[in-house]
Amino acid sequence: MNKIVGKEHFSENVIKFVVEAPLIARSRKAGHFVIVRIGEKGERIPLTIAGADTGKGTIDLVIQAVGKSSKKICELNVGDYITDVVGPLGQATHIEKVGTVVCAGGGVGVAPLYPIVDALHKAGNRVIVVLAARNKDLIIMEEQMRAASDEVVIMTDDGSYGTKGLVTNGVESVINREKVDMCVTIGPAIMMKFVSELTKKYNIPTVASLNTIMVDGTGMCGACRVTVGGKTKFVCIDGPEFDAHQVDFNEMMMRQRSYKSME
Repeated sequence: MNKIVGKEHFSENVIKFVVEAPLIARSRKAGHFVIVRIGEKGERIPLTIAGADTGKGTIDLVIQAVGKSSKKICELNVGDYITDVVGPLGQATHIEKVGTVVCAGGGVGVAPLYPIVDALHKAGNRVIVVLAARNKDLIIMEEQMRAASDEVVIMTDDGSYGTKGLVTNGVESVINREKVDMCVTIGPAIMMKFVSELTKKYNIPTVASLNTIMVDGTGMCGACRVTVGGKTKFVCIDGPEFDAHQVDFNEMMMRQRSYKSME
């Protein structure tokens, strides 16, 4: 049982929880995730660790209320308990100094992008963050991103904040003005697909963090399998980050829709 010690609404349906998990807080790195469960028969949900405080022994989890289980979690309050928090899982982000890195985040994908932005910046890279959402109200963690990077570019579909356009418009605007050595993208699969197609055109190495259906998180169930470079990979143990130019996003999106009717 892990106690919730903090709760903050980033938007109407996106909530950050601060959860007691001292062992995970001490060992987690950028890119790691956990699997949480509410109730003995609850669904297991993978959530990337958005931050940690080793002194307080807490981790930050950001979740969007979209289905029955995620809505149930979002109804919890400070003082309540999460039945299980298992982790850290997956492979940590490979952090090194490469030069200028564009980090593109969409929607709730901005949360798992934050620790990567912070780690890349601390490694000496010039980090430019592109945040995208449908409108101003759905832009999250802007202040944190500004504090952890060199520049933040805001893109909204309706033009209510920042510049009107898609995340790819923001990424391309940076590419057109300066040399970009690497791109990292996290968000909806369709967004990552188009960011990948854009950077491939410019021959810019790109990493995508995938959020697929998961059950056990240890590579046994096979629910999270994806095709990368023509080979089967498991997001939970081989990822969650992969060479975006090698990911079969069309197959991944088709698999993601498998249980849509049950949500």
